Amino acid sequence: MARKKTLRLILGDQLNPNHSWFQEVRDDRVYALMEVRQETDYVRHHIQKVTGFFAAMRAFSRELARLGHRVRYLRLDDPDNEQCFEDNLRRWIQRDGITRLQYLLPDEYRLDRQLQEMGSRLPVPVSAEDTEHFLTRRSDVKRLFEGKKRYLMETFYRHMRKKHDILMEEGKPEGGKWNYDRSNRNRYDGTVPLPPPKVFANAVDDIVETIQKCGVKTFGDIEPERFVWPVNRAQAIEQLEEFVESRLPHFGTYQDAMTSESGSLFHSRLSFALNTKMLHPVEVVEAAVAASRGASGTEAAIEQVEGFVRQILGWREFVRGVYWAHMPEYERLNHLGHKAALPRYYWTADTRMACMRAAIAQTLKTAYAHHIQRLMVTGNFALLAGVHPDEVDAWYLGVYIDAVQWVEIVNTRGMSQYADGGIVATKPYVSSANYLRKMSDYCDDCRYDPGKKTGGDACPFNSLYWDFLHRNRDRLEKNPRMAMMYRTWDRMKEDARKALLKQAKHYRDRIDDL
Repeated sequence: MARKKTLRLILGDQLNPNHSWFQEVRDDRVYALMEVRQETDYVRHHIQKVTGFFAAMRAFSRELARLGHRVRYLRLDDPDNEQCFEDNLRRWIQRDGITRLQYLLPDEYRLDRQLQEMGSRLPVPVSAEDTEHFLTRRSDVKRLFEGKKRYLMETFYRHMRKKHDILMEEGKPEGGKWNYDRSNRNRYDGTVPLPPPKVFANAVDDIVETIQKCGVKTFGDIEPERFVWPVNRAQAIEQLEEFVESRLPHFGTYQDAMTSESGSLFHSRLSFALNTKMLHPVEVVEAAVAASRGASGTEAAIEQVEGFVRQILGWREFVRGVYWAHMPEYERLNHLGHKAALPRYYWTADTRMACMRAAIAQTLKTAYAHHIQRLMVTGNFALLAGVHPDEVDAWYLGVYIDAVQWVEIVNTRGMSQYADGGIVATKPYVSSANYLRKMSDYCDDCRYDPGKKTGGDACPFNSLYWDFLHRNRDRLEKNPRMAMMYRTWDRMKEDARKALLKQAKHYRDRIDDL
């Protein structure tokens, strides 16, 4: 009787060497990874994003082979590559005598559906197992907020702190507060030197050449001889250790700050390693908490550590839960009815607005921007300009190295664009130039004057902000967090309101030329 043989599919964001799958080496199990056009082409990606995933996948396959596992790796330019998961798997099943297929649950809805449907068509039994990565199940957030219209992250965050006993003392929050957000809104003032970002020198010339040879349409910049992102677990751990030592002690204070001196300031840049599962959120949180107690040789105050823990234990798990609670309807939500096209400088950084130029140019160069640049610069402007959320989604999903849909779409369509009507955000995150001037140095070198609302050199954020409030009054004025802005608008003289709306129309009509 022929021995049964299992094929196990590993996706590009499932590179966790500590998963239980890999704890036993058996010759009747084959692990499959593949580079396919269905994944490179569903949106237009930054060249560093495609390269980073392929480099990490190749490194992971080599590590599995080194440990003795049987691995089948299909490169993008392999002549036998059918360029989609199902067709490649079907061929391997038939050719290699596979009797069972297993896969790890995808984190993206489209892949979850595809693999489920594929399972009913393949000639062998197909089953799925958990990735063993997240601290919550897909349904936990929905269950926690059963019957609620809004999902409050702070409620979920406190629940997670208690459940996992993180930064807790005898059932109460360590330091006496659940949240130190009010201490985390400082402009960068130069008193603390900015550490250079941790970078690696991975040579990826062959990957870039393959991507280009195969005709994959990408954008953005890359240095193939010096790819700066981690591509294996050892490098990811290095990046985590560097963050805890050099950045965490000042992370909270400056986490909302922006400066032309640095695109990352004290941010960890761990999102790519986390989202590919090279790092586990528990080990990241534990490393930060250890620093708060001086256990790692580095001391970081509770105000610094809590802000970071909130991002990993709170926000990251929260948005995943919202995603699974509301997909697939979530990706079609457009609460404000926005229809405008994404301005062309999102692809070129060719704009006279200094804040937009800085954030977009940095993104095109590094495939990275920190959360305030994403939310309050590029996201804020797209919302004020009335860009269709489909276009905003596609840009954010393609442009950032850490972007996979489960985390991107809730941050973009929900938090940034308010297209979900307030499921995750209690109000639209819009601002005039005042916020940008307060939290960054971008306005210091701009063709537009942040202090002017009308006129040829008036900052576009100012009139577009008031125009946004005016256009969406019927949807927003009953929101208690918006009441003060509408009272301010109503107190303005009619001529001032008309001038602002005229200025905004002028800018919206010429949005590509700002």
